[in-house]
Amino acid sequence: MRTEMIIIQHKISALRQLRQIRRSVPSATLQMLVVTLVHSRLDYGNGVLVGLLAYLMRRLQSVLNAAARLIYRLSTRDHITDALTSLHWLRVPERMQYELAVLAYRVLRGDAPHYLGPLVRVDDLPGRRTLRSTNINRLVVPPVRLSTVGSRAFVVAVPHI
Repeated sequence: MRTEMIIIQHKISALRQLRQIRRSVPSATLQMLVVTLVHSRLDYGNGVLVGLLAYLMRRLQSVLNAAARLIYRLSTRDHITDALTSLHWLRVPERMQYELAVLAYRVLRGDAPHYLGPLVRVDDLPGRRTLRSTNINRLVVPPVRLSTVGSRAFVVAVPHI
C-alpha cells in the first residue's frame, strides 16, 4: 500500500512542476514533456499496480486526467473523455490490462525477459492435444484465494487478463 502511494505522489509532483512552465513552452513541447514524464511513469508501475484498490485507481485516473487537462489547457469542469480519446490514451484499468496482455504475449513468443517464462504456463496436458485450448495457448491459473495478495501476483493476474 505504501509503495502505491509513493508512486502516485511522484506522478503528482511531476505534473505540478510541468504546470509551472506550461505558459513558457509551445503546446507540442508541453505534450511531449507530459507524455515523457507523466505518461511513462503511469506505465512503469503497472505490474505492481494490478488489482489496486478502487480509491487508489481513482487517484491514478485523476493524475491521467490532469495530464490531459494540462496538455489541452482545459478547466476542471470540462469533460475529459474527448481529450483522452484525441490523445489515444486508455483509462487506467484498461492501461494496466493492456500492458499485462502485451507482456503475456511477449512471454508466449519468447520475446520477454527470460525470468518471466517459468511464471506463465500453457495448458498442455498430453491427453488434451486435440482440444482447441492447446492451439490458442490458454494459460494455467494457479490456485489462490482471491482475497489474498497472491491474486495480484503476475503469475495469477496474467492468465485472468
